[in-house]
Amino acid sequence: MLLIISLLMIICFIGLLMSKKLSALTALILIPTLFALLSGHGADMGAMVIKGLRTVAPTGVMLIFAMLYFMSVTDAGMFDPIIKRIVSAVDGDPVKIFVGTALLGFIVALDGDGATVYMIVLSAFMPIYERIGLSKLSVAALLLQCTGLGNMFPWGGPTARAAAAVQADVSALFVPLLIPLLACVAWTFILAVMLGRSERKRLGFQPHVPVEPAVLQFEEKHCVAWRFWFNWALTIALMTFLVLDIMPMAYLFMLATAIMFVVNYPQLGQQQEQIGRHAPAILAVAGLIFAAAVFTGIFAETGMANALAQAIVQTIPAALGPYLAVITALISIPVTWMVSNDVFYFGMLPVLVQAAGHYGIEPIEMARAALVGQPVHILSPLVASTYLLVGMLKLDYAQTQRFTLRWSFITSIVLLVVALITGCFPFYRSL
Repeated sequence: MLLIISLLMIICFIGLLMSKKLSALTALILIPTLFALLSGHGADMGAMVIKGLRTVAPTGVMLIFAMLYFMSVTDAGMFDPIIKRIVSAVDGDPVKIFVGTALLGFIVALDGDGATVYMIVLSAFMPIYERIGLSKLSVAALLLQCTGLGNMFPWGGPTARAAAAVQADVSALFVPLLIPLLACVAWTFILAVMLGRSERKRLGFQPHVPVEPAVLQFEEKHCVAWRFWFNWALTIALMTFLVLDIMPMAYLFMLATAIMFVVNYPQLGQQQEQIGRHAPAILAVAGLIFAAAVFTGIFAETGMANALAQAIVQTIPAALGPYLAVITALISIPVTWMVSNDVFYFGMLPVLVQAAGHYGIEPIEMARAALVGQPVHILSPLVASTYLLVGMLKLDYAQTQRFTLRWSFITSIVLLVVALITGCFPFYRSL
């Protein structure tokens, strides 16, 4: 019964979201609430939601202050010289702009955090996108490839979970995946060129025809030199502390925002003006993140997530046992979109590993296979940072999902094919 309810909830949620019958904010709250009542959890539903809120609270606080930080230092002119140089270098060419977006996205993605990628890249490139009139859906698709792949680094989370689930060394698990990951990076740059050429055609851009100066005109804000360099020093220090994981990310952004305000906007009125200017965008993202906590809390605490995971494992016929590694890779693509990484790696993967052991498939090979779905997982409504990207680009969440899904699916397939070729896990093995 619980399995049926969980499937109906997922189908209902996806259907209403994709058909635009409900917004993401309302669907994330109303749909799980309705199905929790149907499953007889009305009395303890509040406790489930509070547990979900506690889980996402650090992420929500981090995103609120991170958005306020990067939006405010951008207003202070920190990125203006970079934007001016980029604008003059790309010549308004959509191909060059998208390739530059992917390049910067992968560089920033080395810290394994999607929110940081979106805030830094969009802070630098947003004026160019808007000035040229580029498709923001294409921008979102590119950045989601960067974060989906960057999330697979050991410090990003999924790889560490997979290693812990099979009790393997993280480096032994990850190193063989480097070549497949590089192949996906190459595919992302190909995608950037493809999307850029599509935008060339749509906008009527001619590569060898000079662009009107007004199109690329960029007026730098006046910023006192010492404040400009202070902002960069503060941002570099912030990024360094984030990578070293010295303190909680939420507190680091709170502290950095407070210091940045004191230096750049010393008067109380200036600080209130900054908060008021960016409050609508920040509230939109924060609202989605905390609404997602209702979905995740109810989905996990009612047992729906575990019921769905166990059902998927049990539906695999015994005759397909020798193919369990590649089957795990394939089912990781849709399943990690539906359930959290914790449910998949700690709930499903151990069961799959136990079954695969009868066919001589090593646990570490199964763990690598389970990571194939990460480029699609980044699109999951359970991933908080995706709401930040959609909010900053002012896009419709469902439309972004529909547009990006095809490209993320190809990225996962590239990862799967190259992983099989390089022997990260077997296609077929039987004792």
